[in-house]
Amino acid sequence: MPTLLAENIHTLLTFDDQRREIADGALFVRDGFIELLGTTAEVRAALPQPPDERLNLRDHVVLPGLINTHHHMFQSLTRVTPDGQDHELFGWLRAHYGMWAHLRSEMIYTATLTAMAELILSGCTTSSDHLYLYPNDCRLDDSIRAAGEIGMRFHAARGSMSLGESKGGLPPDRLVEAEDAILRDTQRLIETYHDARRGAMLQIVVAPCSPFTVSQDLMRESARLARAYGVRLHTHLAENDNDVAYSLEQFAQTPAQYAESVAWLGADVWHAHCVKLDAHGIGLFARTGTGVAHCPSSNMRLASGIAPIRAMLAAGVPVGLGVDGSASNDSGHLLAEARMALLLQRVGGDPRALTARQALELATRGGAAVLGRDDIGALAVGNAADFIAVDLNQVALAGALSDPAAALVFCAPQTVAYSVINGRVVVREGQIVTVDLPAVLRRHNAYARQLADMPRR
Repeated sequence: MPTLLAENIHTLLTFDDQRREIADGALFVRDGFIELLGTTAEVRAALPQPPDERLNLRDHVVLPGLINTHHHMFQSLTRVTPDGQDHELFGWLRAHYGMWAHLRSEMIYTATLTAMAELILSGCTTSSDHLYLYPNDCRLDDSIRAAGEIGMRFHAARGSMSLGESKGGLPPDRLVEAEDAILRDTQRLIETYHDARRGAMLQIVVAPCSPFTVSQDLMRESARLARAYGVRLHTHLAENDNDVAYSLEQFAQTPAQYAESVAWLGADVWHAHCVKLDAHGIGLFARTGTGVAHCPSSNMRLASGIAPIRAMLAAGVPVGLGVDGSASNDSGHLLAEARMALLLQRVGGDPRALTARQALELATRGGAAVLGRDDIGALAVGNAADFIAVDLNQVALAGALSDPAAALVFCAPQTVAYSVINGRVVVREGQIVTVDLPAVLRRHNAYARQLADMPRR
């Protein structure tokens, strides 16, 4: 792999253990990892060889690539569906299930490319994706193929739904799978694709969808399977009041109690949303190291509420950010989520509830912790070479150069000028260079029109 030198950086935000912010900074990268880091003068003086490529990042702020801990990328095909615009979670899902039943393999692949391109341009270099329905010929392999082509670091979550309407679940019966088939395919994916090594570009996650779409047996068996292979666990939990009511009615337990009863607590588990996690649940998550993917825009869009992130952080719960599904957020901009996270925590009246740097930490170090990674989320020697550069010479950042780090959160969300993932330039001068994005978007929009015209029953 070619060596790379990024130099003359206006401000290098490391988010390392010392939280160093280096003026006129530089990074030297070899074989996908950071080998040197410091001021431009220090790094140049220590170069072991002339680099194969130089990036002159004068007037740019550089920071670790952002980490998205929750998404449903297939949903980029069904954004702003007219009959799904004004519902809470359960009504919104029912408005979309009929469309999603027509998904095909190439649609999943194209939607994943599209969603990843949007994420990458917003500064995301690592993403999880929770694909939980498999109609027709759809497979998680479709998403994995897309990630490899575009060059994104990927945590592919093999989701599932096994509890249809006839058994008291929310989804229609035609969208659920047999539990033995789910477990077999999950095992196949782990054995085929999972990479546990430091710097891994692809990992598999075991991810039954939610308490109202899978059985307790599947939750328990999924946990056993994941722990037998040493992979992580992910699901939805305590997303809104109806979600909590379902848990109380069906299991006579709060969502956190339910998670405990099916062995879904621990440092190898993270739950999406947790908007309605109560004080007992926060304490339980903190004691067990269970993580949370905070999805502020989706929670607002679906009127779910404001997750108690400040209380979680104070208790020691690992928290990362997620954009959630492209049809429940209608955007996949991770810097925008950091801004929303900051603003929402301040709505309660405390202007110090979340600072700009804390919001960026949720998107970097926080996301890494939630995904169980110690090789991403911070720029340090020995870590993976995932970093982004934002050009400070933009009208939205004019007048904000006294604090470039805070400007990334307080000012209008920006796209990146450069994105380097695993030491490879994926975005150059604001353009993705690994795929033909206009061609992808033409295919994507054709598929979206096709789905919109399909019968819903």
